[in-house]
Amino acid sequence: PSVLDSFALLSGQLNTLNKVLKHEKTPLLRNQVIIPLVLSPDRDEEIMRQTEGRVPVFSHEVVPDHLRTKPDPEVEEQEKQLITDAARISPDAAQKQIQSLNKMCSNLLEKISKEERESESGGLRQNKQTFNPADTNALVAAVAFGKGLSNRRPPGSGTSVQPGQPGAGAIIAGASGMQQVPMTGAPAQQQPMLAGVQMAPAGQPGKV
Repeated sequence: PSVLDSFALLSGQLNTLNKVLKHEKTPLLRNQVIIPLVLSPDRDEEIMRQTEGRVPVFSHEVVPDHLRTKPDPEVEEQEKQLITDAARISPDAAQKQIQSLNKMCSNLLEKISKEERESESGGLRQNKQTFNPADTNALVAAVAFGKGLSNRRPPGSGTSVQPGQPGAGAIIAGASGMQQVPMTGAPAQQQPMLAGVQMAPAGQPGKV
């Protein structure tokens, strides 16, 4: 009987509390101030779960920060000073300061956008190709393998040389435009000409 009486009392109190909370004149609980009644330095898993791991304990160190409804006294004093200074400025002066600030911001944004455009254009110029790969490949092939070069020899370069003539190994192909150098030990008019280079007569070794 005592348990039933206690249960009936608790049930009536819960019903009364629900009626009060559901009443239209009852303010929302989220708008009410929370007053901590129990502070503990131990880790509270329920608080960890409700705060998604941000608040591990509900101690005297974290309560002033988490339940604060006003800023710090220093911040509050600075805010009051700013409000006082703003109240001293006339509307015309405030409008001029606003226009000046907007102009400075616009100039700064223009400079930033100009720098971005110049950097982008500079990057495009650096990435622009300044040579023709086909011409480069053609030059490399001509130098390395002789590709595309003409096989025609200059006139006089194909004249045959008798095996018995000394100095035959000193013939320079394509030297028709070279200056004639007389050989030592023999007159210039008696030295035969071959491919534009004077050769020493037979029996006399000569020097080019």
